Formats: sequence, structure tokens, C-alpha cells
Amino acid sequence: MAPIYSILTIYEVAMKSFVKVMKALSDPNRVKIIKLLQQKYMCVCEMQAALKLAQPTVSKHLRILEEAGLVDFEKDGLWVNYFLADGRSSPYAASLLGNLQHWLNEDSEIAELMKKAPFINREDICSN
Repeated sequence: MAPIYSILTIYEVAMKSFVKVMKALSDPNRVKIIKLLQQKYMCVCEMQAALKLAQPTVSKHLRILEEAGLVDFEKDGLWVNYFLADGRSSPYAASLLGNLQHWLNEDSEIAELMKKAPFINREDICSN
């Protein structure tokens, strides 16, 4: 039988992971970033243009989403492409990312973002 402190530690880790995901999704702009990334991978300047937020603000939101296991990135030359994580790092992230595919699509702000996302072109707005 596993020692009691090991079982408690497992539950504590699970709780911390759950709370981190929930806190990451508690900000409307971070939810909007998730909805944008459902459409396509994007760089910071594309999200900045879509959300009308400052670059440091978008970067901070992305860092929080990444730490929660919701977003990942890869470098491609001068570009840093952000995309939805595969959910392997957290079952809570995986579950919520799956559900968010179907949630909030009728919200007017989300619907507007979804309409313009395919037309946001990094070559037109980003300067490297």
C-alpha cells in the first residue's frame, strides 16, 4: 500500500493542475486567444491585431496559457507560431480545449473574431 503522504501529494498535484487551467481560462482575452487558435496557428502580432491589445499583454496571456498546458509554440525562422496544445500535459487542459470547440461560438465578440481570423495575415501586419 502506498504511503498516505504519496496519495495526498498526487491529489495536491492534480488540484494545482486543475486550478492552473481554470485560472488561465478565467480571463476573457485568454479565452479569445484559445478561440483564435482553434482557427489557425498565429504569431503574437496577429493576435495583437485581432484583439487590439498591446504586444506585452498578448505575450503575458500566452505565457499563462502555455504554463497551464493549453497553448504551445514552435519557432519557424523569424516567426514564433502559437497553437493549441495537444493536452498531453494535463487532462484538464485536454478536456476544456475539447469542450471550448463547441462553447461560446454564438457570443457576439467570439463570432466576430472567428469571422476575421482567416483574413489576418502576418505578412500584412507584422514587421520582422
